[in-house]
Amino acid sequence: MKNGSEYLLQIRNLHTYFFTERGVAKAVDGVDLELEEGGTLGVVGESGCGKTVTALSIMRLVPYPPGKTVKGEIFFRDVDLLTLSKTEMRKIRGRVISMIFQEPMTSLNPVHRIGDQISEVLCLHEGISRKSAWNRSIEMLESVGIPAPERRVKEYPHQLSGGMRQRAMIAMALACGPRLMIADEPTTALDVTIQAQILELIKTLQREKGMSVILITHNLGVIAETTQKVAIMYAGKVVEYTDVSSIFSIPRHPYTQGLLKSIPRLNANALRKERLETIPGLVPSLLDVPEGCRFSNRCQSAFPQCEEDPPLIEIASGHFVRCWLYM
Repeated sequence: MKNGSEYLLQIRNLHTYFFTERGVAKAVDGVDLELEEGGTLGVVGESGCGKTVTALSIMRLVPYPPGKTVKGEIFFRDVDLLTLSKTEMRKIRGRVISMIFQEPMTSLNPVHRIGDQISEVLCLHEGISRKSAWNRSIEMLESVGIPAPERRVKEYPHQLSGGMRQRAMIAMALACGPRLMIADEPTTALDVTIQAQILELIKTLQREKGMSVILITHNLGVIAETTQKVAIMYAGKVVEYTDVSSIFSIPRHPYTQGLLKSIPRLNANALRKERLETIPGLVPSLLDVPEGCRFSNRCQSAFPQCEEDPPLIEIASGHFVRCWLYM
C-alpha cells in the first residue's frame, strides 16, 4: 500500500492492545488499510479478529484502561488522528467522521427522545438553535425513510422497531454531513428484509452525499452487494486486501478460501444433503497468539517457513496477501 493524496483515510502499522490481568491481548497488531475519497471498504472476519477495535481506534474511542493504541498512524487526509488532543478529536468525531454502532438499543439513550439525541449532535457541532436542530432532526428521519417523522421524533428508542432504531442511528450519524461513516455490523439482529433495506439505504445515502464508508461485517454476502474494496482480518491482522470482485473470483489467502467454501450455494445439487466445508481448529486467543503466521495451525497448506510471520505483500495490482505461499 502506497501513500497518496487521493486517499481519505490511511492506516499504517496500527497496534491497539488491551492490558489485562491475564496478559496483553493484541486485538489489532500491525494493521494497514486505506480508503479512497468516496469509496467503500468492507472489513470482514470472525468475531474477535479486531474489526471493531480497528474502527474504535479510528474514532479514538478505545476504552482506556485497559485498551490503548500503542503504535501506528491513522491519517485522515493529511492529519494523523492519533496526534490530536481530546478537544480536537471531539470536533472531528460525529461531524467529520461518524459511526453506526452494532446494537442501536445500547447506543441510543433510552431516557431521551430520538429528536433530542439528533438535536444534541447538531447543536454541538453546528451551533444552531434548539428549534432549528429539532426541525433538522425531523428532516433527517424523513431522509432515512422513517414514516411520520414528526411523530417519531418525539418517541423514545423502546417505542421504535429494530429497523427504525437502526435508521435513527443512521440519521444521527449523517446529521452533520460527515466525510466518512463507519458502520459496525449495521444489520445484526435484523430480519433479512430489513437488512436489505438498511444496506440499500446506506448505498443510496453514500451516492447522494458523496461520503466514504467503512462497512464492518462477518457476512461476505453483504460485502458482495455493498463494497468496492475488501480487507479480510484474522487474529488482529489483515491477511488479504483487494477489490471485491477479486476476493470472490481469485481469493489467495487460505483463510479467505476457507471462508468462501463455507458459504451455502444454490445450484443444481442444492437438494442434496451435502455438508459444507469448514475451517478446522479454533481462532487463537489474542492473549497467546502463535509465533509466525497466525493461521498456520489451521492451514492445510502450512509448511516450515510459516513459523515466521509473513509480511503483507502485493502479488498483483492492488491485491495484497499475508502468506508465504506467494513469496
